Amino acid sequence: MHEIPANYKIAAILLFLFIVVSTPLSNWLSYVAYFVIIFLITLISKISILTLLKRSMIEIPFILFAFLMPFFGTGETVKIGILTLYETGIVAGLSLILKGTIGIMMAILLSTTTTAREILLGLEKLKLPKLLVQIATFMLRYVNVVSDEMQRMKIARTSRGFEAQGIKDWKVLGHASGALFIRSYERGERVHLAMLSRGYVGSLPKIHQITPDKKYLIISLFIPTLALLITMIDRYIIS
Repeated sequence: MHEIPANYKIAAILLFLFIVVSTPLSNWLSYVAYFVIIFLITLISKISILTLLKRSMIEIPFILFAFLMPFFGTGETVKIGILTLYETGIVAGLSLILKGTIGIMMAILLSTTTTAREILLGLEKLKLPKLLVQIATFMLRYVNVVSDEMQRMKIARTSRGFEAQGIKDWKVLGHASGALFIRSYERGERVHLAMLSRGYVGSLPKIHQITPDKKYLIISLFIPTLALLITMIDRYIIS
């Protein structure tokens, strides 16, 4: 998985997720197979399943939202104790949890097996607008710079005896945020002028070119093809 070009991996994951989203919840065997595929990819990529599960905890806020969906809906209801739940809401909530979990896990596998720079180059090869790719590249490059600048400003305020304690201190924090924005804007202007002086014409230079290999293309397409085959069998033969 680590050697496969990023554009192949991104395209394969998007196709896989399209198949997952198109699968109705009634085909529960398909969802079992999808999770099996994900865990097999995790093992092949030599990634700890525990690490995958821990990083998947990022979706907990969305799961909490999904738990509220059974209380809203139309049509038939189900009584569980004192609670009245709508069947459509239950189906929608379970569908959101399953499909969201699969999407999060596939995104984690992509980010774990591919560097951020490779992902951006892969998106550019997939014909994502170059401007968007460059914006994402600069954001990735300078987010730590802006974070360090913010930390230095915090240390400077603390050294002068400032400690935020309530609404009355929001004015100071607002001024600090404005100063940080101006510094970041001025830094961006200086970086842009430096790039122009070095021959920047609207596209970033390619550090290295990866020769496409049909072997990697076949491996990448195998995953969505397998998912499609499973869901077709589950929908038209087993069900």
